[in-house]
Amino acid sequence: MFRSAISKTVLNAAPRASRVTARPLLARGYHEKVISHYEKPRNVGSLPKNDIDVGTGLVGAPACGDVMKLQIRVDENGVISDVKFKTFGCGSAIASSSYMTERVKGLSLEDAEKIKNTEIAKELCLPPVKLHCSSNVGRRCHSLCDS
Repeated sequence: MFRSAISKTVLNAAPRASRVTARPLLARGYHEKVISHYEKPRNVGSLPKNDIDVGTGLVGAPACGDVMKLQIRVDENGVISDVKFKTFGCGSAIASSSYMTERVKGLSLEDAEKIKNTEIAKELCLPPVKLHCSSNVGRRCHSLCDS
């Protein structure tokens, strides 16, 4: 969706001869891991907020307009058994949220709390200008794990 929307706009505007060279240039903008998590985000949705074993957090970044809701279900052993997210924001924010849900599922609260936004950014190969996209995800996970 992310790559295809940009590709369609740019490729449809480009002369036929230059279309062959435009696609590789577009793919260089974001790492394929970001594109994968953006186009096919994992664990999107909501958990029942009134369930006793579900924690819900909401964080926003006024500087860029990203907003993320993260929910975790914790079993009786303190292990995250399910996780869902909804993110309104750029492709990097959505990809970071999606990756985070995969990363924390099956972890104890203590282990999930240790995940840093720099780890998320490094795994997704986010450029430095997009580091803030992963920090919102990290902050939300930390606040849920502390409660």
